[in-house]
Amino acid sequence: MKRKDRYWKKAKREGYRARSSYKLKQINDKFDILEKGDSVVDLGAAPGGWLQVAKEITGGNQVLGIDRVQISSLEGVKTVKADINSEEIIKTIKDKIGEVDVVLSDVSPDLSGNWNVDHARSIDLSRRALEISKHILKPRGNLLVKVFQGDMYNKFYKEVKNNFGFVKATSPDASRDESAEIYVIGKNFIQKPVSEGDKLKVEIIDKGKEGDGIAKVNDFVIFVPDTDIGKTIKIKIKKVKNNFALAKKINR
Repeated sequence: MKRKDRYWKKAKREGYRARSSYKLKQINDKFDILEKGDSVVDLGAAPGGWLQVAKEITGGNQVLGIDRVQISSLEGVKTVKADINSEEIIKTIKDKIGEVDVVLSDVSPDLSGNWNVDHARSIDLSRRALEISKHILKPRGNLLVKVFQGDMYNKFYKEVKNNFGFVKATSPDASRDESAEIYVIGKNFIQKPVSEGDKLKVEIIDKGKEGDGIAKVNDFVIFVPDTDIGKTIKIKIKKVKNNFALAKKINR
């Protein structure tokens, strides 16, 4: 514990608002998530330790922090008091900063003391960070998100892997020994024009090797079984992969 407490003392000595600043520093030293000139959104940013590091590395002016509590002002950093689960949050981010190069999320749930509950809440927050990222990241952008380990972790990791060219999990030295947190890194965001559950009208323009019809949205391939070339149909997206999506015909 004493070895870990040195980060708290170091943060006080070096003017950082939280010991977690060193987690971001250590992760970035290893994985180059942040670079000079990047625009950044930090979800769950209070008290602002990650914002300080993000500003240092990127040069500032395009760094936005969001939290349910008010974040004390930082020169050259924008802050918004808002809940990341709100319906308006994506519009709020785009209005404040536009699309960004990097999304950071060090959000933790309100702990109940029941591990299963806390793990599930952590996964929900991590998924929300991923969902927001899919709407605001520039192509080839990066994501860094904290998650608690548990039985739902592997599924979440696969979801990140389905949206980024490079995915890795890491636990920085500045994390406490007893902590179950782990940080998932997604680099090279693969921008997709459709999401699971989307309903749209498409034209079948070709056939795949397995006989499925092929439609395209912005050159992104969608496979639709039991369809004929030249037909315009309504479909619902069932699954989205890195380079294609699977869909089914619908009547309405």
